[in-house]
Amino acid sequence: MKIILISLLRFYKLALSPLLPPACRFVPSCSVYAMEAIDHYGALRGSSLALRRLLRCHPFNPGGYDPLK
Repeated sequence: MKIILISLLRFYKLALSPLLPPACRFVPSCSVYAMEAIDHYGALRGSSLALRRLLRCHPFNPGGYDPLK
């Protein structure tokens, strides 16, 4: 499951992301954060961390440096 999720994120990053304007407020980007979280914590916990990160990525959050802990 972990490999499938990371593959989907890589596909998004290589094929779809270049077509969209840059919008991520965080460093590392949300897709990189999600890949690192899934790789480090596994599919379930990593996906949960990635979802929490995506929910914080909005115009009212200043963003900034937010590494995986």
